[in-house]
Amino acid sequence: MEAALAEELGEIAQQSTTMKVHNQVPGGVHCSGDLTDSYRINLHSRIASRVLMRMGHSSYSNENDIYDLVMAQPWEDWFDVDHTIRVDVTAVKSPLRSLEFTTLKIKDAVCDRFRDQFNKRPSVNTREPDMRIVGFLDQRNFTIYLDTSGEALFKRGWREETGDAPLRENLAAGMLRVSGWKPGMVLFDPMCGSGTILVEAAQQVQGIPSGARRKFAFEKFHTFDPAPWLAMKHAIKPDPLPESPTIFGSDISGDMVAMTRHNLKMAGIMFDVPLKQIEAQEVKPPTEQPGILLTNPPYGERIGVRGDSTIPADEMAVGFYSALGTTLKQRFAGWTVFLFTADLSLPKLLRLKEARKTPFFNGALECRLFRFDMVAGYNRREEAKPKQD
Repeated sequence: MEAALAEELGEIAQQSTTMKVHNQVPGGVHCSGDLTDSYRINLHSRIASRVLMRMGHSSYSNENDIYDLVMAQPWEDWFDVDHTIRVDVTAVKSPLRSLEFTTLKIKDAVCDRFRDQFNKRPSVNTREPDMRIVGFLDQRNFTIYLDTSGEALFKRGWREETGDAPLRENLAAGMLRVSGWKPGMVLFDPMCGSGTILVEAAQQVQGIPSGARRKFAFEKFHTFDPAPWLAMKHAIKPDPLPESPTIFGSDISGDMVAMTRHNLKMAGIMFDVPLKQIEAQEVKPPTEQPGILLTNPPYGERIGVRGDSTIPADEMAVGFYSALGTTLKQRFAGWTVFLFTADLSLPKLLRLKEARKTPFFNGALECRLFRFDMVAGYNRREEAKPKQD
């Protein structure tokens, strides 16, 4: 999602005189600016997972070099000895043997700095820390960050309940951007689950920023000035509510439809998002005008929500996707269909040729966002081939 995030950050930077977007790196995008720009990104970015502030950067040959760099940072300028901390480390091709030991060295350096100054050290809280400190190692260099976000940004503050394996909110937002969907365009999710894609789209239609309903770590910084933050939040102007529906959803499970309805309400959506309980292979386009169909189809056990438990899941999947492919060909001419899945054989199961496939990671799981352009010619039934003896 780096390219999608860089594009989004470019749009956020237009509201600022100090923020600049620099290079994309694997797993992120570098940008610079005033501290209030970190407030702005946290409030408005739908795609970022965290906004990390770089504290120090240097080459290293062992854990002591890392300890020295962390010890040299003025942590006391940012937070108190009474704040709880958590340290996380990620590494790519680092020669160091133990990330656990490196994490411990970073924690010791922060605690030793506080102890030297105040005769007291911060406590560690891995579950709900006030401050998160993040180290990143590559083959030669080490960077230490202070996290301005706190809880990961995909936690928007509206979700109370989820279905099985809910899609992360920032992943749904990234898929919406990659699909080219914009508020005002027709969007349909026929396997909506707990409604993450629909909520993300509906908040964009209504002009609700992703961070409008939650707290951030930067609000606990010593340097935090509430005035610009409140001004930023007060500057949010909701968009006019649509006069007729453009976002639609359905699911095989009535419980999921009810959960989606509840989640839309919790996310502050004040306009109608029509929802139906229906099997995906039975759906019809919700509007005359073609739009974007974007969904995260079920896999494994999730296909058999109401299926016959005596049929193996892979056999059920073949039947399900074959029927879904037929429905898309016969009923959705003119639509652009996006299916997000970890199953790379999906186009073959649907008997459709993808126009594009975009790699995504859902946690550690490598996935694809397949795009299918449903042209009018598809709805001519494929002629049955004569059987060969």
